[in-house]
Amino acid sequence: MGNICRSPAAEIVFRHRVNEAGLQKNFVIDSAGTTNYQQGNPPDPRMARVLQKRGYSVSGTARKIQPQDLEDSQLILVMDRENRDDLLALDGDGRNRHKIRYLTDFCRKFQAAHVPDPYCGSAQDFENVADLIEDACAGLLEFLKKNLESP
Repeated sequence: MGNICRSPAAEIVFRHRVNEAGLQKNFVIDSAGTTNYQQGNPPDPRMARVLQKRGYSVSGTARKIQPQDLEDSQLILVMDRENRDDLLALDGDGRNRHKIRYLTDFCRKFQAAHVPDPYCGSAQDFENVADLIEDACAGLLEFLKKNLESP
């Protein structure tokens, strides 16, 4: 929603995995929120601590998704139903609907319908969200690598 917890965490984790795989030239990785409430703010300090503890470099500022993002992107990953509904509304004619998927669709170890928002939660909630995101990003990269290898 605000682009300071889950979405930037996914961007950071996925970028890290892509860089480790040497595939950075194949991807443009970005995150955005569905509201402008946190626009211009850095990632939430609690999420940043969890990610830094796991060896990730944390950077970025929150921004709100724009209609052009739907056009420019090949895949748009959402964290929960509310964000999905907001994006579907932004995509008025439904032309980009097929690009919108849940990040958790790519989980391999965990079974989750969505990534819960840890913002009002405990330190453990942030850890749990990071676990889900790491799992989903590993599965996402595996999925995308297969598509890169396809003729």
